[in-house]
Amino acid sequence: VQLQASGGGLVQPGESLRLSCAASGRTYSSYYMGWFRQAPGKEREFVAAIGWGGGTTYYADSVKGRFTISRDNAQNTVYLQMSSLKPEDTAVYYCARGFTLAPRDYDYWGQGTLVTVSS
Repeated sequence: VQLQASGGGLVQPGESLRLSCAASGRTYSSYYMGWFRQAPGKEREFVAAIGWGGGTTYYADSVKGRFTISRDNAQNTVYLQMSSLKPEDTAVYYCARGFTLAPRDYDYWGQGTLVTVSS
């Protein structure tokens, strides 16, 4: 499966943004999918994950209650709805494929999209 994230941009604190990740490949729906991010000068960190059918999700504490992950298997797309954005959410966001909800079980990341939260 190949992954391409999009939807990033410059927003002000408190605003919302939705990221999309288009996946190619017939096996897309058999993978768990996740979002990770990497801020300047920092290591990549886990953001959110979703199971095959979309019924199970898992979030990092830093985004819980503000971000929502979802997927549309008919469109081979994963989404990350981000609300109440903060400057510390500024990062390059990557989607990834995995085998469980656990962040350690992700082995492939696509190209990222930059999100900048600034006034």
